[in-house]
Amino acid sequence: METSRRILVTGGCGFIGANFVRLILEYYPEWRVVNLDKLTYAGNLENLKGIEEGDQYRFVKADICDVQAMEELFAEEQIDSVVHFAAESHVDRSITGPADFIQTNIVGTFSLLEAARKTWLEGKWEANAPRFLHVSTDEVYGSLGDSGMFTEATPFDPRSPYSASKASSDHLVNAYFHTYGLPVVITNCSNNYGPYQFPEKLIPLVFHNSMTGKTLPIYGDGKYVRDWLYVKDHCEAIVEVLVKGKNGQSYNIGGNNEKQNLEVVTLICDTLDKKIGLPESGQPRRNLITFVKDRPGHDRRYAIDASFIKEQLGWEPRVTFEEGVEKTVDWYLDNQEWVSSVIDGSYQKYYEKMYG
Repeated sequence: METSRRILVTGGCGFIGANFVRLILEYYPEWRVVNLDKLTYAGNLENLKGIEEGDQYRFVKADICDVQAMEELFAEEQIDSVVHFAAESHVDRSITGPADFIQTNIVGTFSLLEAARKTWLEGKWEANAPRFLHVSTDEVYGSLGDSGMFTEATPFDPRSPYSASKASSDHLVNAYFHTYGLPVVITNCSNNYGPYQFPEKLIPLVFHNSMTGKTLPIYGDGKYVRDWLYVKDHCEAIVEVLVKGKNGQSYNIGGNNEKQNLEVVTLICDTLDKKIGLPESGQPRRNLITFVKDRPGHDRRYAIDASFIKEQLGWEPRVTFEEGVEKTVDWYLDNQEWVSSVIDGSYQKYYEKMYG
């Protein structure tokens, strides 16, 4: 039986973070979860609707870049575990506005590492086994050709301001392990999808546009390849790494689902046509697909070799891409009020009133 933990989840109101918080509260009722989120555009408390604060859960609105606030929170809550999701994560936004990515992804990670170092390694903490888990991306590895896969030994070769900022934070986390002995682990995951994903990302964007009759923009020739990972599979893998991982080790988490972007879009369109029928036009939703100018520095292919985490920790994905897309489409169909509030930004205006 896993012992009780006092876990700080950063970015717990975001897509993956909220799914992780929900999983922990369901699977590990003896853990205390402190959810820290700045509530930027991608942070939405509605992602955790129905969860009340109490002995098992607390929400804190704060900025991870505030070192003093992080140190005070570590001390107040006696944090013994960190799962660090908080990040700016949209590649297109990093191209038009890279400064936020440098601040949040690099400076914010540094602030958390400093809080953990001062709390766990300078005599203020007496727990047996603290653990800092840094959640990163396969994009730090750069681009693949038609063959090959990313392994934990693949050299970093980031191509966008987003991936460069995540590669920088990965290096910082590793440096704190080698320099200070901070107990850290890193996960590098492939493209996530599932409930509560912000509609700027491909799958929820395609769902929303195809439901409203808007065009479905696809970069370039649509043959860019990504490995797709259902978010619950990812969250379960993170728990395995948090509990069983080896300090100083990185673990690649993939879904074993390589798909071209065009395949992804057409599958969502066809799934919607099957579930709710054709739109008023009478034309299949895939007819809304429009090819648009490619974005700068677009990596051609990502593919993760997830054999190491399977060998070491016994984890492998359980949800196929077809199953995952059906689950995701069902969730969005059942939660269209959530989708609307995110699209029109009303959720953000509400929380600005509440929290400033």
